Amino acid sequence: MNILSCSDISKSFKDKVLFDSISFGMNQGDKVGIIGKNGAGKSTLLKIISGIENPDSGSVVVNNNTKLMYLDQNSEFDSFDSALEFVMKGNEQINNLIDEHHKYSHKPDLTDNESARFSEINHTLDSLNGWNHELEAKKYLGMLGITNHEAIVHTLSGGQKKRVALAYVLMSRPDLLLLDEPTNHLDVDTIQWLQDYLQSMPISLIFVTHDRYFLDAVSESILEINDRKIFTYEGNYEKYLEQKEIYAQTQSSTLEHNLSKLRNELAWLQKGAKARRTKQKSRIDWIDELKKSSIKSKDKKIKIELGKTFLGNTIIEAHYVAKSIAGVKLFSNFTYMAKPKDRIGIIGPNGCGKSTLLNLLAGKIQTDDGSFELGASAKVGYFKQEIDDLKDDQTVINSLREIAEFIDVGVGRDRFITAKELLERFLFPPYQHFAQISTLSGGERRRLALLRMFMANPNVILLDEPTNDFDIETLNAIETYFDDFYGVLIIVSHDRAFIDRMVEFVWVFRPDGTIKEYPGNYSYYLEQKEKEESLRRQLASQSQVKTDTRIKDADKVRKKLSYKEQREFDMLEEEISALENELDDNQKQMNNHDGKDYKQIENISSKIEELQNLIDEKTERWMELSESIG
Repeated sequence: MNILSCSDISKSFKDKVLFDSISFGMNQGDKVGIIGKNGAGKSTLLKIISGIENPDSGSVVVNNNTKLMYLDQNSEFDSFDSALEFVMKGNEQINNLIDEHHKYSHKPDLTDNESARFSEINHTLDSLNGWNHELEAKKYLGMLGITNHEAIVHTLSGGQKKRVALAYVLMSRPDLLLLDEPTNHLDVDTIQWLQDYLQSMPISLIFVTHDRYFLDAVSESILEINDRKIFTYEGNYEKYLEQKEIYAQTQSSTLEHNLSKLRNELAWLQKGAKARRTKQKSRIDWIDELKKSSIKSKDKKIKIELGKTFLGNTIIEAHYVAKSIAGVKLFSNFTYMAKPKDRIGIIGPNGCGKSTLLNLLAGKIQTDDGSFELGASAKVGYFKQEIDDLKDDQTVINSLREIAEFIDVGVGRDRFITAKELLERFLFPPYQHFAQISTLSGGERRRLALLRMFMANPNVILLDEPTNDFDIETLNAIETYFDDFYGVLIIVSHDRAFIDRMVEFVWVFRPDGTIKEYPGNYSYYLEQKEKEESLRRQLASQSQVKTDTRIKDADKVRKKLSYKEQREFDMLEEEISALENELDDNQKQMNNHDGKDYKQIENISSKIEELQNLIDEKTERWMELSESIG
């Protein structure tokens, strides 16, 4: 059943046309991802569908009785409700039914009509599972990382408010849900939960995201806004890329054919067209169209290649570093010695201390314990979540020239990249170079801030949630840029695809305040994590089976043994239990080891083998005593 129809929609802002006579529709249960460059109109399209903004022309028709909910990219709201109260208000129907139920349940005598209504309310609440209304709200808050349900909403941080707002729209049980960058402000585990939840829910969904894994997993079709038009691709993001590649290959051969024709036609035109203007006007017009087609087919590619800046023997050295904030320990015993071309991703739940660690590595804050040294040759570039060093009254190009006139790549004939060239390579067209920064969108401001960091030519780069507000094309450009980066790169990001593409080691914040290093990218870390959890479950199960068996048989055995054998039997039970606990401790040490001290690993491994042999030996004797009474 069709749930949404958009017909001939056009929208402009001042002199910029976002889209021109675009049309599309969706059926009930469809899950649609919208992609396009920053400024293409993705968020505006969601606002038009939701009714917040009006198109300049065209129509949007949402099917009757469709409950539509929209979550903005930047949810600005203020409420003096607690987080729990606010989220429970998301489902107005159940709220009203519960209020009505309370009214009737406290009334001593009900009329026949009131009794009938009371019965109807009970039946409706049963069918809607409304009695679990509060539990459902707590579930959403908990899964989205809001543990203090009584916190007043207006006192929360921007990221926390976004998560409360997300819980609110999920609580509302919409038929059609519009989400603008829903993964912003979520940690990787929460993103995974939201991804699984949206996949499983039978709702209609339209969403904008830069998270390519999320887009690939959740979307069933892709809408691409490009050059003021909209293009529909069936399938998820992977299928979209496959279709684009086939199209690009076709266009490549067509473009080469057109260029060959174009060269011949230009030669013809230059030799004698003036004498045949009237007669050959249609031929000349055709050449103009051919030119436009050839030029338009060349997509801009962003490629930045920087030379190596000198890195001394000491880049970053941290030994047994600890840090607490407001009396809460964030991490301890952290040790790291940086090497050229280090590629490290940092992951952990919100509030665990990831940004604090970056601040420490940047030399912005002091350690509470341990030693930290930033090498004399280390030139740190720090891209933070909050952009606070841009001047609204400054032009875009002067903002870069304030840092440097050019970047020295140190190689080749064209060894200098000017501020103008850098802007163009990062999709700032020439007309924007002299625009004031105040006219830029949020994504453009962040892109400019990133370029300011590049202009300083750092050899140690720290990125704190760099993917927020960037389109997929810009993310691909950033990833390509770092392919040839010689320095140290350390990233905090919730974007799993970005982490997978960029890093070779992962630092994981653990609940006990330690930071464990895993070799490989994010996907490899997940594999290792699953293996560790599987081993823990297996060991716990084996230990429980052994314990249950011994407890069950112990009383029977004791009654039939001599006093001396009873004493030995009891001692064996205690010894086996103690050895199993010691074995468990050593196995945890092995699982949590950072892998740097191979001698220590060897010692732990030997100890595990020794303990296992002792347990087997004593268990065998325990079995002998059990069997001796037959």
